[in-house]
Amino acid sequence: MAYLPQESKLFGRAFADPEIAELFSDERGLAAMLEVEQALALAEAELGLIPREAAEAIATAIAGFTPDWEELALATERDGVPVAGLVAALRKAVGPPHDLYVHYGATTQDILDTALVLRLREALNQLEERLRRVLRHLLELAQRHLHTPMAGRTHTQQALPISFGFKVAGWMAPLLRHSVRLDELRRRLLVVQLGGAVGTLAALGEKGPSVQAVLARQLGLGLPPIPWHTARDNLAELAGWLSLVTGSLAKMAQDILLLAQSEVGEVQESHRSDRGGSSTLPHKRNPVQSEVVVAAARANAALLSAMHQAQIAEHERATHGWQLEWLTLPQMFAHTAAALKQVREISQHLVVDGARMQANLAASHGLMLAEALQFALAPYLGMESAKALLREAAQVAQAEGRHLVEVVRERVEAPLAWDSFREEAYLGSGLYFATQVLSQAQDRLREEA
Repeated sequence: MAYLPQESKLFGRAFADPEIAELFSDERGLAAMLEVEQALALAEAELGLIPREAAEAIATAIAGFTPDWEELALATERDGVPVAGLVAALRKAVGPPHDLYVHYGATTQDILDTALVLRLREALNQLEERLRRVLRHLLELAQRHLHTPMAGRTHTQQALPISFGFKVAGWMAPLLRHSVRLDELRRRLLVVQLGGAVGTLAALGEKGPSVQAVLARQLGLGLPPIPWHTARDNLAELAGWLSLVTGSLAKMAQDILLLAQSEVGEVQESHRSDRGGSSTLPHKRNPVQSEVVVAAARANAALLSAMHQAQIAEHERATHGWQLEWLTLPQMFAHTAAALKQVREISQHLVVDGARMQANLAASHGLMLAEALQFALAPYLGMESAKALLREAAQVAQAEGRHLVEVVRERVEAPLAWDSFREEAYLGSGLYFATQVLSQAQDRLREEA
């Protein structure tokens, strides 16, 4: 296994996403830093802090800039960050007399943080599009199976009947909430960073806030109320969102793993016979996509703690939390993108065996109607007596392989419509709840179209 999933020729297609990986590449990182440096120079020129000619010279140098990666790597090793080496190379490329205006009034963290935010904006756009596709496929799946009855399970045991559409709606509901959370998160996260050495922009005098505002406008970012060098809560919130998304996707994947067990056999990840093969067992079709999703979610849950640790920062500029973010956040994006990719394919190609669901319902010999019978008999026997009767009848039905309704009917004389006790008729308000979610999904997808 490589250091990171996207670096692996073997695991990269399963556990990473090339588009997201490219956003966190050195090339894209450098390009974002150069974009910030150029925008800073133009903002300062607009406000008369540096000559217009200097800003133009800086823009020209950046347009033709070719990095010496070996030199930048050595500088990063020496300084702990790449910006000092990059600024030195830029000043050399600009040359006198305008070189002194490169990086004017800014500090390393201003450039790196703002460059990160630019890449996060694009990465979140990509994840949002993947999430939208997943929701669209799940919507179609739920609509097809709104009335497909199956066993609802609690503590892994058959409990009461539900429909498969109801189950899919349950998978969708948190994903819809995550979509809304992303809207809220963006407003806090996608803001410029410009504070200078300690966050006061002292080098820019009274024009500091104006430069910050113009820089934000040029980059299409929001304005924070105060520079956030050592206030990393927005990035921790982002990491939490990534972990929430993968966790909700993994809940779906975990259900599929259980439903795909040979003894249950109610779903398969796809019709493809070449997926999930075994090296020794030719009959196996392992649910490998769901396994990847669960692994990604557990990895993100573990990494999330590191992002919360990174919030612990010293004074106005910190010592190590920043670096912890570098080691953690790209991996969390990789895991989230991989999970969304796998679930998109699962939701599009999931094979649902309605007949097997019906057979598993029938195999319970009516035990899932115990609650319905108890409530129906309570007016005649009292709730506790009805419950005791059903408990004893369930044991008999299991031992003798008989239907619960038949066993109960032998034991009581009550004017019930016995033939009406059927699993597919005891779905409660499941259809109502499912259609509520599907309506929300339709509205949300229309909003984002």
